[in-house]
Amino acid sequence: MNDNNEIDENVDTLTDAERAQRQVAWIATVPEHQATGELAAAYKSDGHPSTGKVDHILKVHSLLPETLRDHAQLYHTILHKPGEVLTYERELIGLVVSNTNGCRY
Repeated sequence: MNDNNEIDENVDTLTDAERAQRQVAWIATVPEHQATGELAAAYKSDGHPSTGKVDHILKVHSLLPETLRDHAQLYHTILHKPGEVLTYERELIGLVVSNTNGCRY
């Protein structure tokens, strides 16, 4: 990698059952404490404000930080852009769809 990010090898050694229990990505990811450069900046802007943790749904983009930023921008636009459907209604729609699809995220 160009910015010398190290891949979290522990994720790659999990069994299928461990992955299912931990709900981690099947894609190699860079943990927050190992992120540098553009990835560290993306993690800082899109991670949890108080903990700095980044959701796995975004972390799967860690090997290509520009896609992480694009994914986060899409999410924020869909969820927070002013419109007839209120933010909490959009969140409820997402919750119902995820539940219907059996998604625990």
